[in-house]
Amino acid sequence: MPIDVEFYIFLKLILKYNSLNFLLIRSGIMMQQKLHVTLLTGRTIEQGVGKEYGKSSPEYYEACSMVYMDADDMKKMGVKNGTHVLVTTPNGSVVLRAVKYPRSAIPGLIYIPYGPWANAIVSDATTSIGTPSFKGTPAEVEPAPDKPVLSMQALLKKEFGR
Repeated sequence: MPIDVEFYIFLKLILKYNSLNFLLIRSGIMMQQKLHVTLLTGRTIEQGVGKEYGKSSPEYYEACSMVYMDADDMKKMGVKNGTHVLVTTPNGSVVLRAVKYPRSAIPGLIYIPYGPWANAIVSDATTSIGTPSFKGTPAEVEPAPDKPVLSMQALLKKEFGR
């Protein structure tokens, strides 16, 4: 009986994945593919300075298209400073540059500066107060080293089609 080609490829991938996991576990490296966290957004000095240069400036892009993460959380995922990660919430997803939070340990929390990248994944529901909730959104983070961080123009086109 001939073996189905797709099934054969599937089996090879499973064996390869299991072999890699075995090697990582054996060497003491445990990596999570997705990390469940709580998203906080807010202002940063760098974001404010970037706004002064203009929202289409490289300074604004660098200041807002990133996510602060706990160093140990980054290690759990095998993510280094500057690696791209995909942040997903019930409201959407966006690729950002991961940056180790410089002040203290913040396990289980991520922080994204206010801007279009944060707005792409926070809820637009205002619950009658006129302002969306920029704090406490459940999120998942996963490595995305091969995915680009979109420019503001590309992000707005993705979000709004213009």
